[in-house]
Amino acid sequence: MKVKKVIFSGRLVTFYMILIASLMTAQVGINTQTPDPSSALDISSTTRGLLAPRMTSAQRTAITSPADGLIVYDTTQKIFYYYAAGANIWAPVGSGVSERLNFKRIKSTDVLSTVLAAELSAGGGARYLLDANTLYEINGQITFDRPLELNNAYIQGHDTNNDIILRTSGNIVEGSTGGSIRSITMSAPGGSVFNLSGTATQNLIFRDCIVANSSSVGSISGLGLVFFSIIQYTGNSNGITYNNIGQLLLSNMGWASNNLGTYERLQGTFTLVEKQGGFSQVNGSAVGFDVSASGLTITGDAVIESVVFTGNTTAGYVRPYTTGTFAGYNFNNSWTVRAAGLPTEADTNAVGDFSVDYAVGTGIGVTFNTSNPSNIVKIGTASSVSSSSNLFRFATDGVPNRLKYIGKKKRIFQVTGSVSFQVPGAGTYIIYIAKNGTPLNQYKIYGRGTAVNDIVVLPINGTTELTTNDYIEIFAQRYTGTTGDIVVPNMTITLK
Repeated sequence: MKVKKVIFSGRLVTFYMILIASLMTAQVGINTQTPDPSSALDISSTTRGLLAPRMTSAQRTAITSPADGLIVYDTTQKIFYYYAAGANIWAPVGSGVSERLNFKRIKSTDVLSTVLAAELSAGGGARYLLDANTLYEINGQITFDRPLELNNAYIQGHDTNNDIILRTSGNIVEGSTGGSIRSITMSAPGGSVFNLSGTATQNLIFRDCIVANSSSVGSISGLGLVFFSIIQYTGNSNGITYNNIGQLLLSNMGWASNNLGTYERLQGTFTLVEKQGGFSQVNGSAVGFDVSASGLTITGDAVIESVVFTGNTTAGYVRPYTTGTFAGYNFNNSWTVRAAGLPTEADTNAVGDFSVDYAVGTGIGVTFNTSNPSNIVKIGTASSVSSSSNLFRFATDGVPNRLKYIGKKKRIFQVTGSVSFQVPGAGTYIIYIAKNGTPLNQYKIYGRGTAVNDIVVLPINGTTELTTNDYIEIFAQRYTGTTGDIVVPNMTITLK
C-alpha cells in the first residue's frame, strides 16, 4: 500500500505539471472548452458578469504609475475609466471623445523648465512659446518665471479659484499672437497680465476668469477679434487699454470698487465695440470707461447696454469724448448707450428744436413774388435770429431755422410746432414742412388773414424719414390776396 501511494502521488504531480504547461502555451477558457483563438482569456456565462476593480475617484487618481490601458470602475462617478499614458490622463470609457494628442497638463508640483522644455526652447529661452492648437491644462497655482506667448494655443483650468497663473515680476502674456484662456485666475503683481500687439488675423478669447492683484491688466492692440466674457477684476492698480481692435466684445465684466486707475480705455480705430452686461464700481479717482483719446474712431457701431455704473464718483463713470458730444452726454454719434448710471444715448432718442421769438410788429420778413399763387420761400435768412434749447444728434450748421439730423441710423421723425405771421392784407397763405429744400406737400396747411396786420397762427404737424445729414426747414407761400411781405414774429419747431 505504501508503494502504491507513492506511485499515485508521482502521477498526480506529473498531471499538474502537464496542465500548467498547457495553460502557459494556450488560451484560457472559463466555462468553455473552446476559447476563441483570438483571445487570451475567454469567459463564457449567461448568468454572471465580469467584475472589474472598484474604487473611488480619489483612490483611482492615487494609483502609482498606472499602466497604459489600465481599467477601473469609478464608484464616485459611476463610470469606467482607462488610463492613457501618452496624454497622462484618466479618460472615461465610452465617452465618445477621442483622446487628445495635443494636450499638456501643468501641475503646481511640476518643474516648468522640464514640462515646458520644448516651449522654452521655441521661445529662445526668453519666453514660453506655446504649441499652436494645443490645450494646456493648469492644475493648481503655477508661478511662471517667463512670459507666455499664446501662439493660438488654449489655456484652461477647471477651478477658477484654485487654478492660478502667477507672475510675480513682469508680464504674463506677451507677443503678437492670440489664443484662448478659460477658467483661470491670473495675477501679475509686478507687471501686466496682457501685453499683446498683433495683427487683424489674430483673435483672443478670454472668458470665465479672474484678474486679481495685478499692477496692470495691460494692453491689447491690433487684433481682429477680442472677446472677453464673464471676467471678474479685483484689486488691480490699473486697468486695460484696447487699441486698434477690429471687433471688441466685452460681456459681463465685473469691476469691483477695489480696482484703481482707469478700468477700460479705448484708443485708435475700431470696427465694432459692444460692452454688454456686468458692472463698474467706481470710487475715488478711478475711471470706469475712457473714450477721451484723440482720434478715437468707430467705423461701424458701438454699444453699451445693460451695464451698471455705480460708486461714489459719478464723474468718473465715463471720461467722455473731447469733441463730437452733446451737452450733458459722453459719447459721439457712433454709440448707442443704455446703461444704469449713464445718460441714454441712441439715434432713437435724437431730438432737435429751434424757436424764433420777436416782439409783435417785428420779425422775419418773408418776400414773395407778385404771382398768385406765389413762389414758395423759406422762412428765414442769414440774418434771422433763432435759438435751440435741445439738440441731440441734430445740428443747425449755423443756418437759421434749420435742423439737420446727424445720427447714423435712418429713422422716422415727427415734426411738430407752430408758425405765427402778420399779413399785409387780406389773403390766404400756405405753410410747408420742407426736407432738404423740397416742400412736403402732403403736410401743407392753409391760413387766412382778413385785414392788414392780422396775425395768423398755424400748427405744424407731420412725419418724415431722415437719414444722416438730411435737414428740415419751414417754407411759406401766398396762395391768394394782397401782395407784400409777411412778418413772422414767432415760430417753434421740434423733431423727435
